[in-house]
Amino acid sequence: MLDRSAPLATRYVRTHEAARMLGISPRTLEKYRCHGSGPTFRKLGGRVVYAVDDLEAWADKSACSSTSDPRYVEARAAGHAR
Repeated sequence: MLDRSAPLATRYVRTHEAARMLGISPRTLEKYRCHGSGPTFRKLGGRVVYAVDDLEAWADKSACSSTSDPRYVEARAAGHAR
């Protein structure tokens, strides 16, 4: 049985708020979701939500120190069809 008095540990946000947090458009985030290259998302009650921790982890995965960083090519390819 769920303990409804316990605080929800994970904070979830909808697409528009997630996009604002990442500094991208909601449409871009939707495209990433369709291509499978965006942050992990969940469908709750028919709505798409993102855990704030997942948004931060996805953004951190794209961190690069220079354009010669091997992760740079991967980060640039985000959102493109695979």
